Amino acid sequence: MLLKHCSIHLIPSACCPSMLPVRMLSILILLFSLCNADSICPPEHNPLTLSPRQIIAEYEGNPVTVNCTTALAEHKGLYFTVGNETSRIIEEQMSISQSVSLSDWNVTIKCKVKLNESHECSKDLQVITFKNPEVFHSVQLVNVTRKETQYRLQCDIINVAPVQYVTVSWYKNSEKIQTESFNDTTTKTPVNKSSILRVNISREENVVEFRCEAQLDFGPHRPKLPAISQTHRVSAHYAPELKTQNSTDDTYALEGTDIIMSCEAVGNPLLVYNWICDGKNMLENTTSLSLPRVHGNKTCACTATNYLGNITKTIHLHVEPRAGCPPTLTPSEMVVRFGDPVLINCSTSATDVQGMGWEAPFGGTGFERPPVVTWRVDKVEEWTPNPFCYVTLVNGSQCTVNPLITVYKTPDSVSVSDMGHGSMVEGREYDLKCDVINVAPVQNLTVTWYRGNETVLTQMFNDSTMTPVNASSTLRISTPRDYNGLTFRCEAELHLGPKGPKFPPNVTSPPYTAVVLYKPFMESCPDHVTVVENAAFSIDMLSCQPDGNPFPIVQWFYEGKILNSSKPLTRTDSGKYTAIVENSRGRSNTSVHITVEYSPSFTCKEHYEITVNDKHQSICEPVGLPTPTLTWFKDGKQMVSPQRWKKNDSGKYLLNAHNTHGTAEHTLYLEILYSPEFKNGNESKQVLQGEDVTLSCSADSNPPSNIRWVYTPAVNSNVTTEGHQKIITITRATSTNAGFYICVAENKVGRNTRFVTLMIKGNTSKVLFPAIWAFLTLLIIGLTLLVVYFHNRQKKRGQYNFVPVCQMSNIAI
Repeated sequence: MLLKHCSIHLIPSACCPSMLPVRMLSILILLFSLCNADSICPPEHNPLTLSPRQIIAEYEGNPVTVNCTTALAEHKGLYFTVGNETSRIIEEQMSISQSVSLSDWNVTIKCKVKLNESHECSKDLQVITFKNPEVFHSVQLVNVTRKETQYRLQCDIINVAPVQYVTVSWYKNSEKIQTESFNDTTTKTPVNKSSILRVNISREENVVEFRCEAQLDFGPHRPKLPAISQTHRVSAHYAPELKTQNSTDDTYALEGTDIIMSCEAVGNPLLVYNWICDGKNMLENTTSLSLPRVHGNKTCACTATNYLGNITKTIHLHVEPRAGCPPTLTPSEMVVRFGDPVLINCSTSATDVQGMGWEAPFGGTGFERPPVVTWRVDKVEEWTPNPFCYVTLVNGSQCTVNPLITVYKTPDSVSVSDMGHGSMVEGREYDLKCDVINVAPVQNLTVTWYRGNETVLTQMFNDSTMTPVNASSTLRISTPRDYNGLTFRCEAELHLGPKGPKFPPNVTSPPYTAVVLYKPFMESCPDHVTVVENAAFSIDMLSCQPDGNPFPIVQWFYEGKILNSSKPLTRTDSGKYTAIVENSRGRSNTSVHITVEYSPSFTCKEHYEITVNDKHQSICEPVGLPTPTLTWFKDGKQMVSPQRWKKNDSGKYLLNAHNTHGTAEHTLYLEILYSPEFKNGNESKQVLQGEDVTLSCSADSNPPSNIRWVYTPAVNSNVTTEGHQKIITITRATSTNAGFYICVAENKVGRNTRFVTLMIKGNTSKVLFPAIWAFLTLLIIGLTLLVVYFHNRQKKRGQYNFVPVCQMSNIAI
């Protein structure tokens, strides 16, 4: 019997609860289970011990063996439950082992001991499976002011579990400045988390190092995993500034000497320098510019630039001429194709010249007499020949002058490649590469990209290499479906300045045809189409055009079933048609409502029977679309259809149906049916006893009525038929012939009755007759109302089965 209310108190001794005698512990547990039906074991006296007490291990690591020991010498078995699986129950042992796989994030492990057939104790093993994260650090520049730069640092902790044990720490240089943890105690599987740090860096701080560190910390007396971190350096950004306050300098030099001009500025990010002398771009990205053997005054500008701005320093070079110098070159600047001849004259007007000549790696001259000396080369085969003409004066001084020679070579080939990606997919970005092979000088090269005939990108090169090199340009494109089949090409052109060829030499690549794969769709498809049946229209004749790459497969469906799109549509095929277009990129559907119109036609009988007084409704409806206009003709004349059919409406009719697609005619005969009608109503007839009596009954109806008399037969009465009427003949009437005679006329349309009251006059009491007459009158009225009631309850075309079955005894008058 389960004890519902009891109390157990154990007075502790100096020993631990676990040191209680085994039998006493068993009794205590059993009593606890009886008192607490909802509990398993008293927590303070659980006889089970787990080793280890908890597992903290990496997910999918090596399996862990768990030992479970019981303090009970007598029990019904030990066993483990791991998730939904139960191990074999071990009896007569005080310990068991279980290997635990760490491949389940939500694994639950329990050791259980059966006390008897209905009670057991259990102990849970705490299992924490973890996964160390990956850490990614990103930096976003938020704002720049004159004094400081604001950054948004983001630390992404990827694929970590359990997230409740993660601590994220931020360090500035080596100082911890922020700590963040996460309160999600329910998620045990790996998740991604982010920590944000906003910082302001002043210009005085120069470069600051920030470190984001993520660590799984399971608490005191538990393992602490090594921290995972990533470091990023940031600094304050500011616009370029000159190290000197003056933005203009003057420099003096003697003609023919070498000059170095300096331009020093500070800024962050790193500065890009550009030198321009006398309007010519020198393409020197350095803080200094070297000018060998200068001649004539020059103005040079140095510009230092970063994304925050730029600053320019102007240097005026003043060159003092020497006597008899410089000599004059004709031409002083020339552009020559590699392998072509070249000729330059050097002349002087000075009178104190000892001699002059050309120094060059090839084509040089000896020391010759003035006033002219020529440098002539049949084939230029040096990329930087750098010849110079010198004049030696009588006093031993010398001055020189260098011609500016540009040697060029057009590319061996220009080509466009897709860099191996092949076909493109709609909506993604791809790079096309233009390879220019063996061109010089590359600093004069311009690559122009064309999409079809439209210019989409122009790129120049800053490489100062004068020998032939291979250059490449990359065009990044997003790929809409319209690009499929579109051609791309690039053109390499050498812009050699006013001394170069009149038309810049260029080489154009063969066209590259883009192949863009995209999901199919149906274009030029109308929402609704109206067609004519006899035009043999089929679905294939719709203006719908499938498009997609690869070219899609098209299937048309009607009412959920696939159909033959080349089959002509008929009048029964109006409705919603759906096209499903599909290729390897996906599928889409388009619906078209199609109305199939057709000319009128009749499917009516040639003979109809209609009940009189029925509401006029078309008994013969034509079919056609649009709905035909129906016109009735009788005896060759158009007629207005009556509201209700009448007896005289029987006859032959011509029906004419017309719509926009044609006309149809049909001839039919209408027969108007109507129930019996009597010419005379109810009547009373009085005759003398012994007199002959004739009662006749006929009715007008279509079809003809079946007429019968309902009365009490007598030996002196007889019923005969003449044409469509029934006649009762009574010979020498007596009082037995007095009473009601009911004429019943009936056809398939309905039934009608007529009452005749026959009275025989004789010597009967004068007092009795008025009473009988009054009684008979009331009876006739009642029967008439009853017959009318049942007649109205019948359908118009039904058969009436009610027949008055009241017979009156002959009453002598």
